[in-house]
Amino acid sequence: MAKEKIAVIDDDPKIRAMLVRSLTYAGYNVLAAEDGIKGWELVMREKPQVVILDIMLPKMDGYEVCRLLKEQVETSVLMLTAKDEIKDRVKGLDCGADDYLIKPFALEELLARVRALLRRYKEVGERILAFSDLQINLDTYQIRRGGREIELTAREFELLSFFMKHPRQVLTREKLMDTVWGYDYQGESNVLEVYIGYLRQKLEGAGEKRLLQTVRGIGYVLKE
Repeated sequence: MAKEKIAVIDDDPKIRAMLVRSLTYAGYNVLAAEDGIKGWELVMREKPQVVILDIMLPKMDGYEVCRLLKEQVETSVLMLTAKDEIKDRVKGLDCGADDYLIKPFALEELLARVRALLRRYKEVGERILAFSDLQINLDTYQIRRGGREIELTAREFELLSFFMKHPRQVLTREKLMDTVWGYDYQGESNVLEVYIGYLRQKLEGAGEKRLLQTVRGIGYVLKE
């Protein structure tokens, strides 16, 4: 079973080393960065389930890192700060932080907060499908590619959801038709090709690489 990923973004080398050591000992796959830009790049690349994020960071502060991450990836953010003012906590929560811990903190409390965020992430994650930089939420019908939101019709969403549930699998034309339109569909014979075209236009609307590939003579596959 793959270890859950935790990213630690803190410019204090002692705190960063302590968190990496303690979280690794607790059984997590721990990644670390010492400034805001490196931290943002690390999370975008590795997609950890939880990010432990200091507010006072060089190059990009924790508030901005948190705001960007919440727009672009599905992760839980635990913010760390030496500040104990209510306005700082409010600002952190307003930028999307899921939880807040004030330095100095007890390691046991931080580990308990991380476990709670991981449980919450799993509950949400079961209803969120992700492939490459594409995410769809089966409850809210939100579709996001990178930082861009995409609007789909109900039929387009149903078709894309089926691909997302079967990534890298070649899906035959017959299977797609039966699943999305029903075995007794009597409409236009090229309806699947038309809807694949609609999806490609919307998913590649900002010049993104193609994810819906044609397998000539068979059907389609969701792959990079």
